[in-house]
Amino acid sequence: MARTAVLLTSGLPEQRYLVPTWPAPANVLAVASKRDLGQPDVNPMAGFNLAHHVPDDGQRVTAHRQQLRLDLQLEQEPAWLNQTHGTDVVPLPLASRALTEADASTSNQSGQVCVVMTADCLPVLFCNRQGTRVAAAHAGWRGLVAGVLENTLHYFASPSDVMVWLGPAIGPLAFEVGEDVRQAFVAADIHSDTCFVPRPHQPGKYLADMYALARLRLRACGVEQIYGGQECTLSQPQDYFSHRRDAASGRQASLITLL
Repeated sequence: MARTAVLLTSGLPEQRYLVPTWPAPANVLAVASKRDLGQPDVNPMAGFNLAHHVPDDGQRVTAHRQQLRLDLQLEQEPAWLNQTHGTDVVPLPLASRALTEADASTSNQSGQVCVVMTADCLPVLFCNRQGTRVAAAHAGWRGLVAGVLENTLHYFASPSDVMVWLGPAIGPLAFEVGEDVRQAFVAADIHSDTCFVPRPHQPGKYLADMYALARLRLRACGVEQIYGGQECTLSQPQDYFSHRRDAASGRQASLITLL
């Protein structure tokens, strides 16, 4: 029997993985890791941390990455990136084993795993209806306003043929920003103003909706099939790492690959 995404994800532990609910082709495997925190723990690294660049035990992180590959039956190591809050997109396979500085990757080859790590920023997974290309993008507010999603879509033949899943990020009731952030988005698109709610009695402070901002950018490019966007990394400490909540926190991963 041929491998399908449904078969590979049907038995995954819910406390460790969030599986997108979207009509992706059967050969597109997409998943977001979760913190998998069995018991309350004040250690910001506690749980299924997948990042080597944070102050965690390196052997423990390596073991977590091995568990990720085992759980998802990945034949190749995911293409981990050195994320810079920029807009660079790299096609897989990467030219070398050294960490590539980029905030998105894309592939049209089976087995190549596009992955981004987050702890409040927005992970965005892409695939086309034919199941011939996938991509993953890391969209912090700087990358989002600068065009990381638009740059990722350039690798697809037609944005109207693309579906997108918005993974776990800081939610609209938790993401407080200043006037500078609002102005940056509004300068790029006046309609972005609807995604910012002024905070009462706090002049110049707003609650920003990253999910809504991403949907605006994607729809402006012609993407209509947009899914996900219901999680909040900051307010769900058992499920997700959050840099804003815990400062030096661990990282969860969102990945996508063609089978």
